[in-house]
Amino acid sequence: MNKNNIHTVFDKIKDRREKEIYLKQRAKVIWFTGLSGSGKTTLASLLEKRLFELNYFCQILDGDNVRSGINKNLQFTDEDRIENIRRIAEVSKLFMNCGIILLCSFISPTNQMRKMAKEIIGEEDFLEIFVDTPLEVCEQRDPKGLYKKARTGEIKNFTGISAPFEAPQKPFLRVDNTHPDIDRTVQHMLKKILPEIKFDPLKVL
Repeated sequence: MNKNNIHTVFDKIKDRREKEIYLKQRAKVIWFTGLSGSGKTTLASLLEKRLFELNYFCQILDGDNVRSGINKNLQFTDEDRIENIRRIAEVSKLFMNCGIILLCSFISPTNQMRKMAKEIIGEEDFLEIFVDTPLEVCEQRDPKGLYKKARTGEIKNFTGISAPFEAPQKPFLRVDNTHPDIDRTVQHMLKKILPEIKFDPLKVL
């Protein structure tokens, strides 16, 4: 099918602004990046719980869940990793256009990948949180046993071992997830995020 025969209907459906008014929140994509085992999913889950308690409507997109579903046909080559993030960003944008706050938990190891995601989603709607947990801590935790397999060569192209991780230079927020009081870490994130998602009726009139 020729791309010229594709006609979007975004101009015919309720727009994001109307849905944000209905939900009383500002849609954003909160993008967690960091090494495997850094605590991205744990922090995203705890943040979702706190936001839900505050009457915010969120959706979590997590690496393993997406890889087992919409992206299960992708491998871990450089090209497929980029395509993985591209699809996630496009799906995130669709959710955001429904007024929903997205919590995305993906290693997304390179600046190129995260830049692409930010361009698809929109710079002002992309809140990058760098879960800055040292490699040695992640490897000690190793909740899925992946580092052990990577060290023995059973897993190829594993970020932090046989594939690089490029730390964000200017993230929206850098989180140290080695602190024993994880509730304090979540509270710190909330303090930074709430002003970005808080609904202000005066700004939408």
